[in-house]
Amino acid sequence: MSAPAVSKVRLATVWLDGCSGCHMSLLDTDERLIEIAPLIELVYGPLVDLKEFPQGVDVTLVEGAVSSEEDLHKIRQVRARTRVLVSLGDCAVSGNVPAMRNKFGAQAVLKRAYLENATLDAQIPREIIPRLLSESRPVHEVVPVDVYVPGCPPPADLIFSVLSDLLAGKTPNPAAKFG
Repeated sequence: MSAPAVSKVRLATVWLDGCSGCHMSLLDTDERLIEIAPLIELVYGPLVDLKEFPQGVDVTLVEGAVSSEEDLHKIRQVRARTRVLVSLGDCAVSGNVPAMRNKFGAQAVLKRAYLENATLDAQIPREIIPRLLSESRPVHEVVPVDVYVPGCPPPADLIFSVLSDLLAGKTPNPAAKFG
């Protein structure tokens, strides 16, 4: 008789307004990804060709701040469909670099980028780029967050430690380990 199948943790990663450094740091866990691969089912992220965020996700790592209407819609959907939401990196935790625009306002930033610095066809795009919110905000100001992993980007060892705890059913405390 064969052993019962062990259910895998349904893991997702999401990239909002950020630089992708947190995802790069996740990849920097290198061969340790092979250790956790049998324990997870990667159901959404930049490396998965799925267009809509799935239902029933166990853990989602969120990189980036909430800066556009698209980000706002996505993070609300992610929170509604995720059991444990992890703010990964300083943009998700505090707003960091994306929030630097807040003192100027969204319209001033668009004007500077698309009108003042344009050499051809100066105009603020009305299509393709998502509509900016008045302020860029950290994830916890929009939806409840379960785990905070600071760093710009967080070190690969910290990300691996947090993931290992979550996969083992433990509540990670990043500050206690790397604080």
